[in-house]
Amino acid sequence: MMRKFLSVRILLLSVLAFIVPAVSRAQVSLGVSIRVGPPALPVYEQPPCPQEGYLWTPGYWAYGDDGYYWVPGVWVAPPRVGLLWTPAYWGWNDGVYVFHGGYWGPHVGFYGGINYGFGYRGVGFVGGEWRGGHFAYNTAVVNVNRTVIHNTYVENVHINNTVINNHTSFNGGNGGIQARPNAQEAAFEHENHVAATNEQQQHVQLAHSDHANFASANGGRPAHLAAASVNNYHSTTVNNFNNNRNVTNNNNRSVTDNNTRINQNNNHNVTNNNQRNVANNNFNGNHNQVANNRPAQQARPQQPQARPQPQARPQAQAQARPQAQPRAEGRPAEGGGHEPHR
Repeated sequence: MMRKFLSVRILLLSVLAFIVPAVSRAQVSLGVSIRVGPPALPVYEQPPCPQEGYLWTPGYWAYGDDGYYWVPGVWVAPPRVGLLWTPAYWGWNDGVYVFHGGYWGPHVGFYGGINYGFGYRGVGFVGGEWRGGHFAYNTAVVNVNRTVIHNTYVENVHINNTVINNHTSFNGGNGGIQARPNAQEAAFEHENHVAATNEQQQHVQLAHSDHANFASANGGRPAHLAAASVNNYHSTTVNNFNNNRNVTNNNNRSVTDNNTRINQNNNHNVTNNNQRNVANNNFNGNHNQVANNRPAQQARPQQPQARPQPQARPQAQAQARPQAQPRAEGRPAEGGGHEPHR
């Protein structure tokens, strides 16, 4: 509920930023009030200027429905010749961090003393200047291809290592840049200012739509730090979105296909098992029905009675044979019974 309320508040304040008259924009601190300061400014390389007349607008931390998100630095065309860009910044005020939106004007005003680099050292701008309706680039601090853009010069500016190595992204409060507008910057606040162009607004919206830019997702180290132009950043963002969507779709398709294949196999197995079970049941049912329809078989006769065991034959008693009569010691003589002469 709190996040929804904050999102509505951010939306209303964003609308207010575009309806407030440009003349009073310098005196109004526009944006949201947050109690947690933005992350440190990341270190990055500046892409070369894509076209003569474009000015560099440094990257910064904006605030959205999921916390701080990085708006990459980008080369843009100014609303008209002669205008310079004053970057946005966060400032500590009465216990909250207040966002001060950037603007176009004839001079670079106060931007919290934040060292954004590439000519924005915390005070003023040394990356170039308007000369007779053409912008001249100081190649000592900005990245310009001099074979393409010839309106250049070199002015070596004093580098304060303390400032250069300070990546603090907010003004005032505990740990913030302790800077106040000087006399010139205070005077520049009363000049007529022009709001960010439609191209710049589109750039912020693109940055907000890319969740990878949020500090909650990147830990304060965004992957897309700068772009040569809004169109270039838009193409990169769209390509990344399409690649992520393709990866997601392919993963979802693979999961769906695998699940479908698994379901098909399961259904096939279930169907086969069901069909097999039904077929078996039908077979068993038909078999039982056929068996039931067969005429009942006559009962087989009982097993034949056991044959009587043959009686044991009576053992033949051996009759005693008559003993043989004793034979005479000699044969009888022929012719009668006389003993022979001795």
